[in-house]
Amino acid sequence: MNHDSVFKQFSLSIIWFWLFIFALVPFGLVTIASFLSHSETHLLELPLTFIHYSELSHSIYFKIFKESFYVAGSCTLICLILGYPFAYTLARMQSRYKGLLILLIIIPFWTSSLIRSYSMITILKQKGLLNSLLIWLGLIDKPLTMLYTNTAVIIGLVYNLLPFMILPLLTNIEQLDNRLIDAARDLGANRITTFRKIILPLTLPGILSGSILVFLPAMTIFYIPDLLGGSKSMLLGNLIQNQFLVSQNWPLGSAISIVFTLLLAILLLIYWRATRDRQRNLL
Repeated sequence: MNHDSVFKQFSLSIIWFWLFIFALVPFGLVTIASFLSHSETHLLELPLTFIHYSELSHSIYFKIFKESFYVAGSCTLICLILGYPFAYTLARMQSRYKGLLILLIIIPFWTSSLIRSYSMITILKQKGLLNSLLIWLGLIDKPLTMLYTNTAVIIGLVYNLLPFMILPLLTNIEQLDNRLIDAARDLGANRITTFRKIILPLTLPGILSGSILVFLPAMTIFYIPDLLGGSKSMLLGNLIQNQFLVSQNWPLGSAISIVFTLLLAILLLIYWRATRDRQRNLL
C-alpha cells in the first residue's frame, strides 16, 4: 500500500469520525428527545410519546411555518433576482478586476453577521441613514416605518445571505460551454431564446444549490428576526430557540428540529434528482 492510499484512508477516517461525533450522534440524541416527555421538574423523561409531533398541527405552529416560508421564500427570490445577473456578468467578465470583485463578495464574511445586522438598524430606523437620505432628496415628507417589520427582516436576510446565492451561481456559470451559446446564435436564436433554452437549463443546478443555501438559513437564523423584526416577528428559528432556551421544552423543540431536517432532506433530494437528470441529458 503506497503513501497516497494511506493518507487518503487516514483523511477519510478523520472526516467520518468527525461527522459521527458532531453530526450523527447529536442528530440521534435530538431524535430520541423528540419522543420523550416534558415535565416542569425535568427537561426530558419517560414515557415515550408522539404528542409533540401532533402539537405541530396546531394553528399557531402552522402560522409560524407559513410565515417562515413566506419570509424565506421572498428572501430567496430577491437574492436570485439580484444575484443571477451579477454572477453571470462576473463569470463572463474578462477584466483583470474580476478577482477584486470576487474578493468584494467574500469580504463581508470577514465580519460577524451579528455586527452587520446591527448596522442595518442604523440604516433602517426612523432617524436612520435611509430615511434621512429620502427626506433630503425630497422623496418623502416624514420618516417611513421600516424597522421591526417583515420588510426589515427580509432586507437583513438578503444583505447577509446574498453571497450564498452568488458564489454557487458564479461557479456554475463559469462552467458553461461557450460553444453551445455560439451554436444557438448561429442557428438564429436571439438573446432571450438563448437564455431560456440554453443558459437557464444549464445553470439550473447552480440556481437550486444557491436557493437551498439561502432558503434554509433564512428559515432558521433567529437573531436577524429578533433584531430587525422585534417581537412582531416569530419565525421557525425563533420558535426552536424559544422552546430550548425560554420554555425549556426540549422535546417540542427537538420535534420541530426533526421536521425541519426532513424538509432539508426533501430539498436535497430535489437538488440531487435535478443534477442527476441534467447529467443524464448531457450523456
